[in-house]
Amino acid sequence: MTRAAAVAALLAASVALGGCGKKGDPDYPEGTPMETVTKADGSTEKRPVKPKRPFVLDGLLN
Repeated sequence: MTRAAAVAALLAASVALGGCGKKGDPDYPEGTPMETVTKADGSTEKRPVKPKRPFVLDGLLN
């Protein structure tokens, strides 16, 4: 039973640590069109322009 508990603990630790990542803004590829958006508090933020492609389920989701 000790071996099974060790394997389970190792698996749980690897899954927990696998979810870790770099905290911060995502890095977008070169050439991504960006737009500047002004928030309600007056600060500005740059974010990528969303494509205007319709999706099959848009009628159900909106």
